[in-house]
Formats: sequence, structure tokens, C-alpha cells
Amino acid sequence: MLKYRNITFIGAGSMAEAMISGLINKEGIAPNQITAANHSNIQRRIELIDKYEINAVSFDEVSLNNTDMIILAVKPKQAELVLQQLKPNLQDHHIILSVLAGISTGFMEEIITKELPVIRVMPNTSSMIGESITGISAGKYVNKDHLDLAQELSEAIGKVKVISEKHMDVFTGIAGSGPAYFYYLLEHMEEVAVEKGMDREIARDIAAQTLYGASKMVIETSNSPEELRKKVTSPNGTTAAGLLALDENGGGKAIEAAVENAAKRSKTLREEFEKVPVR
Repeated sequence: MLKYRNITFIGAGSMAEAMISGLINKEGIAPNQITAANHSNIQRRIELIDKYEINAVSFDEVSLNNTDMIILAVKPKQAELVLQQLKPNLQDHHIILSVLAGISTGFMEEIITKELPVIRVMPNTSSMIGESITGISAGKYVNKDHLDLAQELSEAIGKVKVISEKHMDVFTGIAGSGPAYFYYLLEHMEEVAVEKGMDREIARDIAAQTLYGASKMVIETSNSPEELRKKVTSPNGTTAAGLLALDENGGGKAIEAAVENAAKRSKTLREEFEKVPVR
């Protein structure tokens, strides 16, 4: 059971909803302990109230007096404005979690000008089904208890890895953007099967289960991906022929380039956001 009383989400989008669902269903947090706030989308607030029975208010109605943890889940470009608005009401007991891509803990600490624990939390879209891999990084004023709380909360939507903030860009390149790489792979596997006359739904299930099973083998065995690949590859067999085609068409290089390019873009976005002057 999570060791704090009330949680306030600043932002009420899909990531906030995924975390709210996990907190209620997996961690057993009472709905009345959770508040979600947005600026003007009344219909969205009504949807969250109807679905989860939480509190949902406009941003102007947010009160932080009875809140222990504040979770920032707005668009990154709104980060500075939101932090400036929250700043007068921040109190010594508050813990701030941020799911904002490209916004460093140092940047947030500079804006709030208080020695409060700020923790970056980077889930991916699989959080919607409780299967995220979430990276968390500690800010300057975070202690072990704060980090444990952040890790426990993040486990409501999947698995968690505590990483150095300097590795957040490459984490984003792998885990944040990674689901799209796998969907892209599945799209192409599906298309080949359909071109050969297979039913699309059957082809999709086959490809998806194959990817799921391979991933589970990596997670549940002590073998590395390289070892598992070698075990399934017989000399001059079908798998060897497929791998040869991947090599000849730059498959491995393409995957490496995708991760590197996404990580580079993450770094660029961070630098762009952090050029905004702190008032």
C-alpha cells in the first residue's frame, strides 16, 4: 500500500488516466484520495469522475493543502507556466513527480526555488495495460524514502528501473519510443502474411504472440538476446535465411539508428525547453 494520503495530478490526459487506473486497481488507493486537474476541458473531468469516482477540478480550483504528492502530467511546453502557478502553494511536505518528456529536474528545481524532492518519471504507452517499463530519476533533494515512494507508485503501471538522469535520453529512445518500433515491425510482418493470402486478423495474432513470446523468453530466462537468437538459428535454415536478409538490408543498423535518433531528439527537445528564461 502506498504510504501517502492524497495525490494530485496536474493534467488529465491519457498518461494521467493510466496512472490513476493503476493506483486504484493495483495499489488499492481510494478514489477520493486522487484529484485530477486540467485547465478547461470540463467533459474530460466528467469522464474521469464517472469512470474512476475520483475528484476532478479545474486548474484554478486546485488546493494543495491536503496533497502529499503532485504529479505533473501536462504538455512539456506548459511546464514553466504550470510550475510558476503552483510555486506559491508548494509546501515542505510535497513530493513532485514529473512525467514531462525533456524537462530536467534541475530546470524544475530552478523554477520552484524550494528544496523540494523532484523526481522524473518516464513511462511508456504500455502503461495503459499495466505493462510499462518506467524509468525514474532523482533530483537534488530526493532521499531514499522519496525514491521508494516514486518507485512504488510507478509499479502501478508496470515495471520500474531507477536510472541516472543523464541516461533519460537513451531510455526515451529505447522505452519511450520503442513500442512504435515494434508496432512498425508487426505492421510489416502482418503485410507479408496478407500478401501471401493469410487472413489479416490471424496474421496479426501470430506476429503479436511471436513478439510477446520472444520478449518473455528474454525476461524469464537467464539468456541474453544474442544467446537466444543463436539457439533458434540452425545453419542454412529458415531463420538463418531471414537473418541474412535483415543484415543485407541494414536491419540491425536501422534499429540502432532509430534508438540513437530518438535519443538525440529527446536531448534537443530538452535543450529547447530549457532555453526558455526562468522568471
